[in-house]
Amino acid sequence: MPESVEPAAGGELEPIRVPDPHLEGIEASVRRLMEQSAQQAQQLDHLASAPPRSESPFAAFGMPGFGGLAPAAPPEPRPILELDGEEREDELDALSDWVDDFFLPVYGAEVTTAAPWCLQWQEHDDVVAWLHALWLAYQQHKDPESGLSGLFVWHRDFLTHAVAAIRAPGGPLSACMTSPERPAHRLLPGPPPSIRTEAASAAEAVGTTEPDEPTS
Repeated sequence: MPESVEPAAGGELEPIRVPDPHLEGIEASVRRLMEQSAQQAQQLDHLASAPPRSESPFAAFGMPGFGGLAPAAPPEPRPILELDGEEREDELDALSDWVDDFFLPVYGAEVTTAAPWCLQWQEHDDVVAWLHALWLAYQQHKDPESGLSGLFVWHRDFLTHAVAAIRAPGGPLSACMTSPERPAHRLLPGPPPSIRTEAASAAEAVGTTEPDEPTS
């Protein structure tokens, strides 16, 4: 219990003297409050300086994040054989530039019977499909996000297989140029449609034929 306070002779109250154990408890409480206040201030500074979140937990559902609209996704590449008209021509022009300016000067081995080529390779749909897929893979693996080994992976997993398929002795260009002195171009006929497909086509043709009008 605190000591009673008696008025002094002049009528003024003397200061209260708190016993030492009580004073130590108050000092400890003050120190704890100051430490908690400092921790809260650090947390507020950290939240204020943190960069805005760019990813949204609802991105899979097509909903924007907390910071606004989600960034637009890049267009998905489409196989060139699925393109039509001007879109296909533009893509084929870009592919031809890459083949003539980069692919052939670097990886175009000598034309022989073991490694044929065709100056009109754009007329071979299978060759166009192979080279287009190889070009798309090149663009992906030269990107910095692919890391330092990106182009090695492209050489190992894509280039080797594509060149082997395109320039094989019995491949799609085997009836074309086998010597630089004898340029040639010929499309090899593929196998005919299966019997099932032909039967389905015949049945569809019969079903769409209009019946003969009855004669009087």
